[in-house]
Amino acid sequence: MSTPGKKIDLFLGPPLVALVGNPNCGKTALFNRLTGSRQKVANYAGVTVERKEGRLQTPAGKQIRVLDLPGTYGLTPRSPDEQVTTEVLHGTAAGEKRPDLVICVLDATNLRRGLRLAINIREIGLPVVVALNMADIAHKRGIPIDVDRLAALLNVPVIATVAIDGKGMDALLESLDTPEYWQHPLPLGLSLGNATRTNEPGAISDQMLVQEILDDLGIDNAYPHPLTDRIDAVVLHPVAGPLLLTVILFMIFQAVFVGAEWPTSMIEAGIGAIAGGIQQIIPVGWLQSLLVDGLLAGIGGVLAFLPQILILYFFILILEESGYMPRAAFLLDRMMGRAGLSGRSFIPLLSSFACAVPGIMATRSISNTRDRIITILIAPLMTCSARLPVYALLIAAFIPARSIMGFMNLQGLVLFGLYLIGIAMAFVIAWLLKHLTAHRQTRTLMMELPAYHLPRVQSLALGLWQRVAVFVRRVGTIILMLTVALWVLSSFPTAPMDATEPAIRYSLAGHLGEWLALVFAPIGFNWQISIALIPGMAAREMMVGALSTVYALSSDTEGAQLLVPIIAKEWSTATGMSLLAWFIFAPQCISTLAAARRETGGWGVPAVMLVYLFALAYLASWIAYRIGLYLF
Repeated sequence: MSTPGKKIDLFLGPPLVALVGNPNCGKTALFNRLTGSRQKVANYAGVTVERKEGRLQTPAGKQIRVLDLPGTYGLTPRSPDEQVTTEVLHGTAAGEKRPDLVICVLDATNLRRGLRLAINIREIGLPVVVALNMADIAHKRGIPIDVDRLAALLNVPVIATVAIDGKGMDALLESLDTPEYWQHPLPLGLSLGNATRTNEPGAISDQMLVQEILDDLGIDNAYPHPLTDRIDAVVLHPVAGPLLLTVILFMIFQAVFVGAEWPTSMIEAGIGAIAGGIQQIIPVGWLQSLLVDGLLAGIGGVLAFLPQILILYFFILILEESGYMPRAAFLLDRMMGRAGLSGRSFIPLLSSFACAVPGIMATRSISNTRDRIITILIAPLMTCSARLPVYALLIAAFIPARSIMGFMNLQGLVLFGLYLIGIAMAFVIAWLLKHLTAHRQTRTLMMELPAYHLPRVQSLALGLWQRVAVFVRRVGTIILMLTVALWVLSSFPTAPMDATEPAIRYSLAGHLGEWLALVFAPIGFNWQISIALIPGMAAREMMVGALSTVYALSSDTEGAQLLVPIIAKEWSTATGMSLLAWFIFAPQCISTLAAARRETGGWGVPAVMLVYLFALAYLASWIAYRIGLYLF
């Protein structure tokens, strides 16, 4: 029998605990510590905000679902991320159960920032357990926090935790076995806690309650972080800072080529061994061709560049985990402002280096419509990881692997230059759009600079594993299907009995390649490249797999294993330069265009993106091809 006026819970299963906290409070580290590998990532219904859920088991054997909500500073949303958190806590999110209990994660080094959120959560009637995270850092910095007194003031359990090494986790898990902690919270233990609070002038505010807590605890002071301050004196210096950022990026791209050479060779050798085994077991025919020339050539050609992608992600994760990434945003804010961009555009553009799709999704944090549209339009110019296999292939084929000045790798230097060209052109396009639009104002960048800390091995390993899983799923789904489709188009119809050319020239793909070659001949593309551009629109890295399949079917060699020497022999250097220029600016994959349409609510912005990027790519390729013909 239900109580009148009480919401009936239609969600079955284990109780739901939500992790809530400010950005950079260690909430995600706590989530990873509690749930381990038992996590799943999706999107919330109707929005592109990421949803992370995991499971844990309490000491008493109780199964609990744990939801890692997006970081927020309060329950008055200012962005889609904060909107999702607010709706989930109020029980109004579509398809989402209202949490049975909230673990509010507070940064012990900055209580003022987090206490208001904790008070807001209490006010909406949800049971709360406070995890006072980074307690070890607070102790080292001389910040005295009486945990028992704080618990009495908030009238909720408060547990000191250190998520990075697991301290306090046992106590936090045990608290989830305490039945009274799952009840609605009692009134605040504050002199102002029971006063009426409104928006009227002179009314009691959340800030006054927070101030009372800080005064009672005796920690209403500024506690500097000497080490962070000393590092920031160099990192944020107007001259040394940008130079350091340039050096860091340069060394990362050097490492991409130098460090990936051995594992790439191992992967290629393994694929070659598998291909040899298949050829010995399965007789010559369509099945052998499908497995060797289709699947292995296509998929193997993409997998061979997994080491480069992992090395790049490894260094990006280090920059994120160490606290350096917000500093990079600060350093680039002035430059972006000159180009007519808001400083808030930095994070979406940075995300676009991994993939333009999440980068475009991240523009939801930009409240200014003009800035948001411009950021979406230039996001594809940030070199995504899917283009890295293409760059690696072409650089390995046409750029010699030699040292410059004894410590620089020429191939890594070229890769660094390709990234810089894309970034430079993005700023040029943004500057042009700034002067073509009526509203030229920009918004000031406001973001928190967390204290520096050493990256955790566990976090790095988990981050890399998640990216490997995404890459492998992509290879096993869309790339697999495209590879099979390309093999079919490249194998049928079969060649006539009196054929004098490779069989692929008589197939559907061969005829299509010849027609496309008429369009791309002025920029040096042959029919093989023209064919490979088509699946490359679905997945950028598929360009490599498509070339492997096409050359495997058009010659007696194994395309997956010998693709680099094949194109180095059959293509001119001018063609290689042209294709590199094409991939800097070429229209992004279909997923990117679809994301732009979804985020803007129509096809207008995606159409502009497609047209201007295609025109820019064709012009750049034509110039690069002519320069290549002149020089080589």
